[in-house]
Amino acid sequence: MADNTFLKPSFWSRRLIWGTTVSGAVIFFVVGIIFWGGFNTAMEATNTTEFCIGCHEMKDNVYKEYTPTIHYTNRTGVRAGCPDCHVPKPWIHKIVRKIQASREVFFWLTGKIDTPEKFDEHRFELAQNVWQAMKDTDSRECRNCHNFESMNPEFQKPRARKQHMNAFETGQTCIDCHKGIAHTDVRHKLSDEALENIEAPNPDYIREVPQEYIDGLARVEAREAAAAAEAKAAKAAEKAKNQEMLDAAVAQAIANAGATQKATKSAASAKAAPSASNINVDWGKANSKDIGVFYPGTASIEWILGRRHGGKRAFTKGDRCTECHAEEIADIGNNIVSGESEKDLEPNVIPGKRGFIDVTIDATHDAENLYLRFSWADGEHAAVPFVDGGKMDPENPMKLAFMIATDDAEYADRAGCWGTCHADAATMPFAPDADTLKGSDLAKRLDFNTVPGTGVTKYLTESRTKLELKGRGGKALGGWDKLKEQGEIDAAQQANQYMDIVRYKSGSKKVEDGQILAQRDMHGGQGAEVEASLKNGTWSVIVKRKLISDKPGDVSIEAGKVYNFGFAIHDDYSSARYHHVSFGYKLALDNADAEVNVTKQ
Repeated sequence: MADNTFLKPSFWSRRLIWGTTVSGAVIFFVVGIIFWGGFNTAMEATNTTEFCIGCHEMKDNVYKEYTPTIHYTNRTGVRAGCPDCHVPKPWIHKIVRKIQASREVFFWLTGKIDTPEKFDEHRFELAQNVWQAMKDTDSRECRNCHNFESMNPEFQKPRARKQHMNAFETGQTCIDCHKGIAHTDVRHKLSDEALENIEAPNPDYIREVPQEYIDGLARVEAREAAAAAEAKAAKAAEKAKNQEMLDAAVAQAIANAGATQKATKSAASAKAAPSASNINVDWGKANSKDIGVFYPGTASIEWILGRRHGGKRAFTKGDRCTECHAEEIADIGNNIVSGESEKDLEPNVIPGKRGFIDVTIDATHDAENLYLRFSWADGEHAAVPFVDGGKMDPENPMKLAFMIATDDAEYADRAGCWGTCHADAATMPFAPDADTLKGSDLAKRLDFNTVPGTGVTKYLTESRTKLELKGRGGKALGGWDKLKEQGEIDAAQQANQYMDIVRYKSGSKKVEDGQILAQRDMHGGQGAEVEASLKNGTWSVIVKRKLISDKPGDVSIEAGKVYNFGFAIHDDYSSARYHHVSFGYKLALDNADAEVNVTKQ
């Protein structure tokens, strides 16, 4: 009988780790593949837009909101479906998300969101969950398609460039700014504390700015500067051409008059008319700057500091309005004046009113005076439908005002004279009524009738104990009734916390000089001189103002210092808030870095 004690086991019977045979391992492997394939197939089957909208709760609610958006249809044909935004690609994170989704399936099974009404009832809660998840992951799913490091600023608007640079440097993430881009936006339902918390920068998300981004930024800024220089040159050439035509017309007039002494004097007078002035300045030595003014509607400093202004964070940390919006002046004005702005900044639309005005400012000085010349094209008359006769101020076809301030006045460094415009000023949304003003104790300290019926005038935050920015509980925005004690206002005056203002009215030819702190106070000041004319469809307003003054409320302009400058134009017989305004700019004597460079005669 044979001894089988030492027979060699078959290949399939060989033992591997943990005593498993080869055949067992193969069977386990095959079963594993089948199981994994089935599991993965099932996973992917639930990871499609079609699956997501398989129930009417999704199809009739969020899907309908999503289809009109750019994530569904766009010029490149790249569509981001439900799982692209809501399901992570890494396997572990995907499994976690699927487990979390079981809660949403439970909502479906129990009928918690099975009607549009029920869905809207829980929309805010669901949205907050998504926002927080994206915040916690640094907007991971957004960055599957939109990589910060791959962005090209050459194809972005100036505002987007600025915000994305802030994101690099401060640690912001996509969802901080881009809520409501695919579904109904309910961001406004967040409390101010919750909003500040969920949109606060996270230092862990700070990124190094890629060299490609820096290079692209330099290229686009260079192109924009070249385009601006070209436009300026073209405008100067057009101006010179018009002057040549005028000179030729004058010469022809002299010839036709037979060159008599009387005709010669008349023609010489006609030739000088467009530039005739008792303010003797060689404008050829002035520096010229084109600055657009736009129609602001009801936008106020409270609106700028409020939650509906997307650039609030940038503004409060010191960014100037022009850093984000300098190239958008025309678009902003046209959007607001038409009543089509999603910000709802104009409830009283004036059909035909232009949204912006291009203004040329020539600036020069001598040893004693500052000279400014504002020039712009007159517009077509747009009758105001809610005013008898269609003209708000029939006596004055045009009014112009400009303000100068130091950095001591809060917000002047960023917004220019916008810091004087409040939501509770006359004709603004939260303006108090006449009875409220008349019955106020402040009627003894503030003049609510500088012009009959005007009510609250411009003022600065330095004169108030508080500004209401949030409007909680139906509170009116602004702070007209929170006037500080006179001693505190006097201290602010001594600290240069005011804005110097000069205003001109074309009908009465009245020049007003004053300041703004607790209110607009036209006290006379240093007595600026103004000459204005409307010729050949162009307004020209020349201002002569002392550089140095020792009168209260006047800002002295000295060499080596930079000042904040802004201006407004009431065209077409307009008044109150229905004007065109500039952003804040820098003004200085013989300083090429200042936007309004006042060159010496």
